[in-house]
Amino acid sequence: MVKNRVRTLLKARATLAATLIVCLLGAEQQALAATTAQLDKLTPSGAQREGNVEGSIPAWQGAEAPLPGYEWGKLRRDHWKHKGEKPLFTIDASNVDKYADKLSAGQLAMIRSRKDYRMEVYPTHRSCGVPDFVAANTRKNVGTAKLNDDGWSLKEATVPGYPFPMPANGLEAMWNAKMRYRGVGIDYKGTITAVSPRRGSTEWIRADSEQTLFIPWGAKGSNPLTAFPPVEFFVYFGYVAPAALAGQAIAAAQYLNQAENETFYYFPGQRRVRRMPTYSHDSPQIGMENQYTLDEPNVFNGALDRFDWKLVGKKEIYVPYNAFGAYDFKAKFEDVARDDFIAQSHRRYELHRVWVVEATVKAGMRHSAPKRTVYLDEDSWAPVLMDDFDGQNKLAKMREGFLIPVYETGTCDVMAMVQNNVAEGRYVFDTHTVGVGKDIRWFTEPTGPRMRASFYTADNLRAISER
Repeated sequence: MVKNRVRTLLKARATLAATLIVCLLGAEQQALAATTAQLDKLTPSGAQREGNVEGSIPAWQGAEAPLPGYEWGKLRRDHWKHKGEKPLFTIDASNVDKYADKLSAGQLAMIRSRKDYRMEVYPTHRSCGVPDFVAANTRKNVGTAKLNDDGWSLKEATVPGYPFPMPANGLEAMWNAKMRYRGVGIDYKGTITAVSPRRGSTEWIRADSEQTLFIPWGAKGSNPLTAFPPVEFFVYFGYVAPAALAGQAIAAAQYLNQAENETFYYFPGQRRVRRMPTYSHDSPQIGMENQYTLDEPNVFNGALDRFDWKLVGKKEIYVPYNAFGAYDFKAKFEDVARDDFIAQSHRRYELHRVWVVEATVKAGMRHSAPKRTVYLDEDSWAPVLMDDFDGQNKLAKMREGFLIPVYETGTCDVMAMVQNNVAEGRYVFDTHTVGVGKDIRWFTEPTGPRMRASFYTADNLRAISER
């Protein structure tokens, strides 16, 4: 009798537990379905489809194809649908207060401190889209993409796709920026990293190089992130000028789940490759007179581990957009890179909604810029603007990323950028194609030896550098 009662009780408990599990799973599925339905009301990348109330930001219509006749090697601007537009107005020292609420602290400082600096504002075009497979993968990531237990690195996602199209915090927003679709590779046959002269001098730092990025997880299709090595990208660059840098070369892996890069540097004078175990974060780049750190290229680069990232919200702001001037490989470098700033003829600004993320250095960590504000384009998640503040909370640097539509990938991207050192009056102009005679190229399929991880090893760096 007692045994029968026990069996009945145990069976009832098992039935109740199973019912609770079904209910919990059902609730999770319902919540996931509701969240996915919310994404379906947005663009495939998670942006608002509608424009703003004033009509100065239009509704999103998707990617625009280039005009007929475009192929790599031709100027991208010449095949853009809106190439003949004139600016709506100009922001300069005489009227900057009128537009201050739509400018960053760094932009305001540049206008107020640099004689003749101005920003020409053009009509807004929301022509950043994503391929269908990226949109599908982004949808799969809702409720499934995850961060690691370390609290900052990416653990799971379906790629290529945005891990967190509706971010809950600044860290998730930054991972969207880092995992934006850019194809599997980006190649420069030539680019110039330039640092403007010190005050009172006319001497530039100008380093000519070739560069390649390889992004393994950017392969077309739909794959779990864990199917690839835990690498955000591999990068190679080799200096060809000036004489002091010629022959030096770097091969590096930037990881998804490690704070430090794996960096190998070839020094021709020593005919050897050295491993650089701490060449990351705010380490000064070699040969740049402490004007340029490792985490400043392309507006932001590197691990997210040293900061707390706060998602402030969205803001309408004037940012570089459809800024083809920084990719004008037929222009003369001297006509574009002026002594105090990039010529206005090669900068273009539009009003866009951006995500605002504030970064504050973590307790126990250190960084030369302990506070930062980054602005991420709503439609592409590309970083288009970033202000750095020093230990006294004074504005130190302002970076602008020159966003353009990428005809090869069907998306938009930022590679070319300028960093203005507000305090010292110098600036860095990098990863552009001005004055080099050849265009940057995005690849959607692996092509050649540089689209393999084996190219970025110490042994291979030694082999290709000593030839």
